[in-house]
Amino acid sequence: MKKVTANGFDNALYVKKQAENIKKRIEQFDNKLYLEFGGKLFDDYHASRVLPGFDPSVKVKLLTEFKDDAEIIFCINAGDIEKKKIRADFGITYDLDLLRVIDNLRSMGLLVSSVVITRYCDQPAAGIFRQKLESRGLRTYLHRPTPGYPTDIDQIVSDTGFGANPCIETTRPLVVVTAPGPCSGKLATCLSQLYHEHKRGVNAGYAKFETFPIWSIPLKHPVNLAYEAATADLKDVNMIDPFHLEAYGKTAVNYNRDIEVFPIVRAILERITGRNDIYCSPTDMGVNMAGVAISDDDAVREAAKQEIIRRYYKARCDVRQGTADEETASRIELILKQLSLSDADRPVIAASKEKSAVSGVPVMAVMLENGKIVTGKQSNLMSAASAAVLNCIKVLARLPDELHLISPNVIEPIISLKGNTLSMKHTMLSLNEILLALAVSAASNDVVAYAMSKLSLLKGCEAHCTHMVGQEDESLLLKLRVNLTCSPHFPSKDLFYQ
Repeated sequence: MKKVTANGFDNALYVKKQAENIKKRIEQFDNKLYLEFGGKLFDDYHASRVLPGFDPSVKVKLLTEFKDDAEIIFCINAGDIEKKKIRADFGITYDLDLLRVIDNLRSMGLLVSSVVITRYCDQPAAGIFRQKLESRGLRTYLHRPTPGYPTDIDQIVSDTGFGANPCIETTRPLVVVTAPGPCSGKLATCLSQLYHEHKRGVNAGYAKFETFPIWSIPLKHPVNLAYEAATADLKDVNMIDPFHLEAYGKTAVNYNRDIEVFPIVRAILERITGRNDIYCSPTDMGVNMAGVAISDDDAVREAAKQEIIRRYYKARCDVRQGTADEETASRIELILKQLSLSDADRPVIAASKEKSAVSGVPVMAVMLENGKIVTGKQSNLMSAASAAVLNCIKVLARLPDELHLISPNVIEPIISLKGNTLSMKHTMLSLNEILLALAVSAASNDVVAYAMSKLSLLKGCEAHCTHMVGQEDESLLLKLRVNLTCSPHFPSKDLFYQ
């Protein structure tokens, strides 16, 4: 495993080039552009992991360039609300994540004008969510499934198709249409709005803000393959854009869903606008300047390879827990084989397994920035994640291994509370509990306070646990920005696992 630098991507150049291209698109369509935003507005940690140096919130910072000219519409699939679909990297449902992101955007002075609940079929949970939004003063719209969408163009582009959707009132030149997750109806919402805009004489246009796949790098570049791994559950496959090749004689990378739907989208756009010269390819539709901002190709290749391995282990754990199918994991495994990647390319895997084989308990191994691997094992006192984090900050603070950062006088009352008062079966301290105990100890101990200050140095570190960690530990490790993988094994024989 090669060291991944933090300088593989130029954020400033990226923002400059993206902003320039968005402005050109706005001007192209008489100062009214519906811009579909793929991926995440905030906290795009996939991008930051495969493009080291990429700011996870760079998209929002880019939008601040258009603060006075942009408004944001959120789409959320009614079915996702009903099913309580989870955003994996934060462990919260899509509807809650939407509220979180809206709060963040508003705090930055950006206008969130409305929320559209798409594919609405009177789902009770979606109706309750709408009431919640409206009670907080946020305009909401309901878009029911459009008959014949996406193939019956005569039906779609009519008063009984897109015309049946309520027109979303917008006031600014740039309308960003985004969502907390995929398959949310962003494209259909944009096209529906174009129908209404053109019906009342506004020559509005459509474009798509994209990050992955990056059209200007090779098809089998690890960064593009990492996108395939990340969307394996959606069965996304990167492809050479045949429309772009035919129109311009140039190779460009896109993915199957965009390529497959392009003839239909183009036909809908032509029917709405009366023009057949807007876009020649799905790549044309995208605004994607990530490729020009890659400053260290070796760094992003190595980072992307690590992400593919992480995605594989995540898929294996999901299969084990019954939340994903075997096909998803197998698709990522094929990507691993394409790049000749194995466990050997992730040293923390072997380190954790070796320690666990000796101790007979779950072990977590963490690779620090300097390449040193630190381990922590599960005990009656604390989880493997808790032990690993404590050992890491002791190493980073250059403290002796035998030093106890947390006094037994702090730990024992917590264990007693969990076991005796709360009658909890498992009393070992989670990472959250350990960090709280550490904070209490730091208040009266400068050495502990110094060690605690090293927690920020765990950001970007690679880690592996021989067993699947609990939800609470996983959430804390995510907040510390530790890149965690787990072997697909339960930590105990208990059926109830959190």
